[in-house]
Amino acid sequence: MTTTPKAVKLNTGAMMPIIGLGTWKSTEGAVTAAVEAAIDLGYRHFDTAWIYGNEVEVGKALKKKFDEGVVKREDLFIVTKLWNTFHRPAVVEGALRDSLAKLLLVESHPYLVQRKLIDYCKSKGIAVTAYSPLGSPDRPWAKPGDVELMQDPKLVAMAAKYNKSVAQLLIRFQIQRGIICIPKSVTPARIAENFQVFDFDISAEDMAAIEAFDCNGRFCVLEMDRTHKYFPFKNEA
Repeated sequence: MTTTPKAVKLNTGAMMPIIGLGTWKSTEGAVTAAVEAAIDLGYRHFDTAWIYGNEVEVGKALKKKFDEGVVKREDLFIVTKLWNTFHRPAVVEGALRDSLAKLLLVESHPYLVQRKLIDYCKSKGIAVTAYSPLGSPDRPWAKPGDVELMQDPKLVAMAAKYNKSVAQLLIRFQIQRGIICIPKSVTPARIAENFQVFDFDISAEDMAAIEAFDCNGRFCVLEMDRTHKYFPFKNEA
């Protein structure tokens, strides 16, 4: 049985579940049902954002489960984001209050292991969440011929070795490194599958093999911001 903890301690002392449900690109209606199903399956961490346009839908699902007595607010860890357009001090509080009212309350994968950044964050007591841990296969800007992380033959073979799906292998890779993971799905069967990653360990040899996939390969490059003076990825090898 694996000894990987199911939560990560933040520098505030709060415990953050190491697996959560991502909701990017989850549409109205579908995201509400997905959050409800995830709560019933044992998820206690949910990730949304103002820019996703679904905070209200997530909030509806949370309220329903509170009203049903399935969970209490203190049982859940809800994450949203202060979006880039709301960073001016004068608008921060208003943006946060708006998200709280709606809710009724770093990209990382084998092609982009982020070892340097993660080591730095850990040294400062900062917990890291893996963005696009499955390679964001449904990203709107994908082009024909782009590499598909979950179709990588080596990962497919390794997942079969553990009798797991590639998605489960990728999630397990992150949480075994102590990285919080928020895979997105609106399909109940996949939501359940993504949570079934605490019953196996990836060997040290295979962990090293997965880390060796690192090629600074980004699926979320933020091309629209490439000319900004603070664009963060210019100096990376």
